[in-house]
Amino acid sequence: MIAIQEVGPRDGLQNEPVRLSTEEKIAFIERLAATGLRRIEAVSFVHPERVPQMADAEAVWAGFRRASGVTYAGLVLNRRGFERARTAGVEEIHFAFGVTETFNRKNQGAAPEASFRQFAALLEEAEAAGARGRFRATLTLSVAFGCPYEGPVDEGRVVDFVRRAAEAGFDEIVLADTIGVGVPTQAARLVRRAIEATGGRVPIGVHFHNTRNTGLANVYAALEAGATVFDASVGGLGGCPFAPNATGNIATEDLVYMLEGMGVATGVDLDALIGVARWIEGKVGRRLEGMVMKAGPFRPLGAG
Repeated sequence: MIAIQEVGPRDGLQNEPVRLSTEEKIAFIERLAATGLRRIEAVSFVHPERVPQMADAEAVWAGFRRASGVTYAGLVLNRRGFERARTAGVEEIHFAFGVTETFNRKNQGAAPEASFRQFAALLEEAEAAGARGRFRATLTLSVAFGCPYEGPVDEGRVVDFVRRAAEAGFDEIVLADTIGVGVPTQAARLVRRAIEATGGRVPIGVHFHNTRNTGLANVYAALEAGATVFDASVGGLGGCPFAPNATGNIATEDLVYMLEGMGVATGVDLDALIGVARWIEGKVGRRLEGMVMKAGPFRPLGAG
């Protein structure tokens, strides 16, 4: 089974110059849940001055109606974010850090090793307090395919973090191409190495940006290599405020179209998802990069 994780409300909105209201963000999440998506990254608990779009994370988290069968998640980058997420009652917490020194220091003010150790310690503390069973913990390794400051990233370094994350008890590990530099051979190789490093015990996910038009090709390669979780953002919304020139994530509707055409069931209503893509395009006030939202599903001329 594969899973699509919608990251539009978090990664999609965090770098948009147009600030959506709390009510609009809540409506966005609820519209996405109504399409059949089963995993939605709804908010991030980060410093409001650094990422103003996420300043109302607690209000958004408390405000949307929970749809049956949908898992909602919140992103955290440090202990403070984790504490906020736990106080808010988040049941799936996404930890993330950059695997290169320069990126992580600019993004999180710490060395990669320090971020990883802090996250592992938080899981240990939760275990000791009898609280570990109250939330699912995933770990995203940012800039795993290339860093905007340091260039190519040593795959061995990434794989070592994967191995240690599995040992630390993370429930899922996501390899992120934060700036969209990866290619299919690299995606397949890194996914295979990650699966080998965990002994196949921990699901491996991928997070691709379409900056250089390789996003869906990378998805296909990662899928064939054994990845089971695929991040995407409706309409192709997104980008990283700390990654120069980064553009949007792969578009969720493009991903759904490709997977369904390959015979991989997603459970998502493509027409409904296209409707959400067009709705959010109107809210952010700019043309989004998704292709299927413009072309529509494939229906032969004259079909009913």
